Amino acid sequence: MNTTQTLEQLRELKLSGMASSYSSQLELPVNQQLDAHELIGHMVHSEILHRSNEKTATYLKLAKLRLPATIEQIECSVARGLTKQQLSLLMEGSYIKVGEPLLITGATGSGKSFFACALGHHACTQGHRVAYLNMNRFTERIMLAKLDGTYLKVLNHYEKIPLLILDDFGLTPMDHTMRLALLQILEDRYAKKSIIVTSQLPVSKWHEFIGEPTLADAIMDRLTAKAHRIELKGQSRRRKQIINNEE
Repeated sequence: MNTTQTLEQLRELKLSGMASSYSSQLELPVNQQLDAHELIGHMVHSEILHRSNEKTATYLKLAKLRLPATIEQIECSVARGLTKQQLSLLMEGSYIKVGEPLLITGATGSGKSFFACALGHHACTQGHRVAYLNMNRFTERIMLAKLDGTYLKVLNHYEKIPLLILDDFGLTPMDHTMRLALLQILEDRYAKKSIIVTSQLPVSKWHEFIGEPTLADAIMDRLTAKAHRIELKGQSRRRKQIINNEE
């Protein structure tokens, strides 16, 4: 069997990483090519890396994150309310593995959505599926599901996602249907799957915003139990960007 046939068979088997690695080796002078054992190890490593990158790309596409944010772009400072230690802890991803909520609050433009999307991006690179929804889109999805009979299917879908991001909580009024839907999702995910919630409202105001005291009690109990809390402070990131551009 010649090298061309080997490459073709690797591609037929969908071993693209191995095929690319093998092709790169063949382009080297014979005296620089790896021996058999090293070549196999190199090819296997390349295949694992290739599949990991493809998996990440797929998860990022499915996540539909609102912003192309990455962890490396997150600014940490005491004045901002986010330390390097806090960010490092979140990067480890243990909150996702044990199903703990992360509540991110702050004024308009403080970078809540950007931070949430960066964490979502990082989670995808760690092999976790992520779903991003702002509250307007979440409300639309639930109401449509109620109308077309896919309500339970939608709830079951969200239950299986390791990390769910609900952005801009507190901007859209909640009716009874939305309260029940949110409670059911939180109940299904409690201590099993993680959720990130961002809001302009401080957590202390969430109960009042939700309304219906009994449902609000149940929702807040599941949202705040063992939750990580980050309150972003400082000048509006959008305004700061505008000023920098003008300068």
